[in-house]
Parts: sequence; structure tokens; C-alpha cells
Amino acid sequence: MSEPRALVALAGKPNTGKSTLFNALTDSRARVGNYPGVTVESRYASTKLGDLGTVDVVDIPGTYSLGAHTADEQIAVEALLGLRGSRRPDVAVICVDATKLSRGLYLVLQAQEMGVPVVIALTMVDELSAAPKPRVLSKLLSCPVVPVAAPKNEGIAELKQAIAEVVSSEPPAPIWRWKPSPRLQSNILKVRRSFPESWPPLDAMALWALMSIDDDDELLDIPPLVRNTINQASADGSAVDDEAVCGRYRWIDENITGLHGDARPNRPWTQRVDRILINRFTGFAVFLAIMFVVFQSLFAWADPAIALVETVFAALGDRAGAALPPGIFNDFVTNGVIAGVGSVVVFLPQILLLFFFIGIMEASGYMARVAYLMDRIMKSMNLHGRAFVPMLSGFACAVPAILATRTLERRRDRLLTMMVVPLMTCSARLPVYTLIIAALFPAGSVLGIFPVQGLLMVLMYLFSVVVA
Repeated sequence: MSEPRALVALAGKPNTGKSTLFNALTDSRARVGNYPGVTVESRYASTKLGDLGTVDVVDIPGTYSLGAHTADEQIAVEALLGLRGSRRPDVAVICVDATKLSRGLYLVLQAQEMGVPVVIALTMVDELSAAPKPRVLSKLLSCPVVPVAAPKNEGIAELKQAIAEVVSSEPPAPIWRWKPSPRLQSNILKVRRSFPESWPPLDAMALWALMSIDDDDELLDIPPLVRNTINQASADGSAVDDEAVCGRYRWIDENITGLHGDARPNRPWTQRVDRILINRFTGFAVFLAIMFVVFQSLFAWADPAIALVETVFAALGDRAGAALPPGIFNDFVTNGVIAGVGSVVVFLPQILLLFFFIGIMEASGYMARVAYLMDRIMKSMNLHGRAFVPMLSGFACAVPAILATRTLERRRDRLLTMMVVPLMTCSARLPVYTLIIAALFPAGSVLGIFPVQGLLMVLMYLFSVVVA
């Protein structure tokens, strides 16, 4: 049998250009976005790497570290470490945002502790006035560092060459940049002895288990012996997370931070805009203004399209009724099929228009800023700031909004958001609201400015938000 093709894993923090690089390497068309949570499952494709021929490339979900507490994070960990039947990659290409170099290298140190062959793809270098020097970084980190600008297809050939060289070389030994305390080292040895045969017998793997497995995690297929050993090791009250995280970042601060002291993001206009958009006062004012424009546009711009849909289906029903003989089949076609489909399609203009606006907000980066802005309010409801995006989609239709909850990390957050989303006023409730308002309240105005019926419609929307 022929040997299996080499496997290249693309890893990195969310929003570092990972999926864009995946498309550039493999000529794929995977969805990209400038906010976290776009990639929520592993994607596979292939590409050619010189003498190696065709290799497989997997784009794994974005992760800030190898510490996993949820099932989604476990996908990334399994893909990098080869757990639960997954194949261990021959090389991990870790995308590191050059504008946030210190944060991105934390995942690199963890991968090297696991003995994973690493190639660093330095993204966002085109947004820096002075990018870090790849050779200096490569010497410090003991792995290839390649600057890339995937949207412009720059650095892709050099990255493929670096991947091919690492795949052809011997796998590196685990590299530790910090030294655990005697107590932590003792716990690491205890946990490692409880590992099943399918787990790599590495100290770094035992440390991962100590930092990831607890009573609240959502990890799957963790052996009971490993859980029991970790519970016993954690009983001494030692702060494993603090020691490991501080140890890694201490090395980064001492060795890396000064290398890009003159490198600043070359986007001052974005920073000036952010001072307004994510400010706790002006940010909410801008958000309310944008939402007012969006929903006002939904009512004003969708009316002609809704009238057109109603006219088309009414004419279609009249023609079908005239062409068919009277009877039950005539009623089935005209009043059942045509009228039934028409009553659903009539809401399509508003749904499409709302998702058009949401698409603009996503592409411009405003949606990421809204999630940051709304995080404090969402936390008051025990939800993540990212839950705001599905809840906003719920104004159009609850079905795609519930599907959008897959970007949330914890199962608990997904379930809570799913239960809250139907409380938002979707477009299917507009005819009911319109009928009730028109029947109970005559046309008029408040203070001679605001129309009564329009104001009541806004209040119904606000009422659904308050209930949610």
C-alpha cells in the first residue's frame, strides 16, 4: 500500500486570516469573516508542495490556546494532537497576527511543548508600518517564520516551501520555554501515569489535562481514571493555570515583546473610529441609530417587493383557478399550494433585506465591535457577547438565528440563546402586529410628530427585547 499523504493543519486564534490562508493555499472558497466563530468545524482540501506532491490541508476552528473546556475547542485540540482517532498532522501552520504578536505566540509555545512541528505564518504584516524580522523570530522560536498577505497572494510560495522542508525533516523534540514547580511536576507525572495507550505519554499532554478537565468541562471520551486522578491532583489547591500561563507569557515578554516595539498597526483611522464605536456611551448611541435606519429601511424598502410577491401569487392563483375545473383539486392547487407558498415567500423580501444589512455589518467589521460592546449587557443575562449576533438575526427569522448559535463556545450558552431567540419579534409576526394595531388604534400622531401606529410598532419590538 502507498504511504498516506502528508497532513498540514492550519491553526491559530480566531480572526487571524486562517481561513483566507486556507483558500490561498488550496484554491478553495471557504467562508471568511473578520469576527470570531466563522470556522466551527474542520475543513479539508489538498494542495501540491513541490517534491512532496499532493498533501492534505485541514483548516481547524480558531482557538486561543490548547486549553479546551468545550466540545468545539476539543475539535481543534484533537486535530493538532491526533486524539480520538484523528490523524496527527505532519506540520502545524500556526497563523500569528503580526499586529498582536505576543498574544499569538502563546499557542505556538503550547504546540512546541507537545512536540508538534510548527511553521509560523505571520499574517497582517501589510497593516504594520514596520513588521517584525522573520529571521530573528525564527531563531528565537526554533521554527520557520514566513510573512504572508493571503488576500494579495503574497508569501504563499515561500510558505509552501517552508512546509515542505519541515515535513521532510525529523519531528522535533518537545520544547519547554519555562520550568514547572516541583508540586506541578509531581502532579504532571501522576496524571501521565493514568493515560490510556491511545494518548501520547507527554508531560505537556498531562499539563493540558490538568488545565482543561474539571467538573464544568464539556469534553468527550475522557477516561474516568484520568478524571479521578486530576480531581485528586487538584485537591491541593495549586493554581495550575496561573503557573503555566504566567510561565509562558513571562518568556514571551522577556524575549519577544521588544522585537516589535517600533511596529504599530498602520491604521490610525480605524483606531479613531473605534474610539466612537466601542465607547460605552457613543457606541450605544451609534448602535441605536444604525438599528433605527435598518428597521426603518425594512419597512419602507420591503413594501414594494412584498406587494409584488402578493400580486404575482394572486395572479398565479387566479390563472390556475380559471384553468382547472371546479372541485377539490382546484382548491388544493389555488388555496393550498399557491396561496400557502405565497404566504411564506411574502416574508422573503424583509428577511433578505435584513441579512443584507447584517452582511454589510459583518464585512465592515461593525458586527465584531457590536459583540464587544454588548458583552457587558449579555453577561447580565449570563450570556456571551457573541450571543448578540444570533439574537439580532432573530428579528428576521428564528430558524437561521438558532443555526447561528453554533458559533458560541459552550453548550450551555448555545441552549440559553436558542431559548431566548424565539422571544425576539421575527418578520412573521409583523402581519399580526399590523392587524392588531390597525384594528385597535386609529391613525394619528403623538405631539404632532410621531405617528401613533408606527410608534406602537417600535414599542412592540422593544417589548420583545425587554421580555427576552
